[in-house]
Amino acid sequence: MRSRGTIVAIIIVITVILDQVLKIWVKTGFYLGEDMPIFSWFHLLFIENNGMAFGMTIGSKLALTLFRIVAVSMLIWYIHSIYRIKAVPAGYLACLAFITAGAAGNIFDCVFYGLIFDNPMPPQVAQLFPAGGGYAPLFMGKVVDMLYFPLFSFTWPSWIPLVGGDHFLFFQPVFNL
Repeated sequence: MRSRGTIVAIIIVITVILDQVLKIWVKTGFYLGEDMPIFSWFHLLFIENNGMAFGMTIGSKLALTLFRIVAVSMLIWYIHSIYRIKAVPAGYLACLAFITAGAAGNIFDCVFYGLIFDNPMPPQVAQLFPAGGGYAPLFMGKVVDMLYFPLFSFTWPSWIPLVGGDHFLFFQPVFNL
């Protein structure tokens, strides 16, 4: 059972490291809004997210960051409480590990990115540790998102009420690792 806990810890650490490496590469190599198509259905599109998932905002930025810290702490406690239980599937533990890692990666962005990056206008790219300081105080940084999967699109037939003639794109959200 100890190895299950080790695997969960490895998933979290490796995912957070890969997430941060990818975010720093995008932040310092792409200008805000830059789109690099990899395939027709997969792009690297650099955006910054000031709120929750998919840009939603509820309450203050500080409250959201503190909530994330509490949530990650609770997830770690929960994983630690159940990883020894044989009836708990390994896949469930892996899913919890990936969720925990994703939330932890976003905490790093919110807490530190405002301090360690500048926020230039496109087409300039951000600098790590700029001479003039960062773009925001502690806990007020933005989350870097870049994974975009525009799988398919079409125009609704004009005879359909409310949406007729509108363009539809599936899957629009941009997110991170």
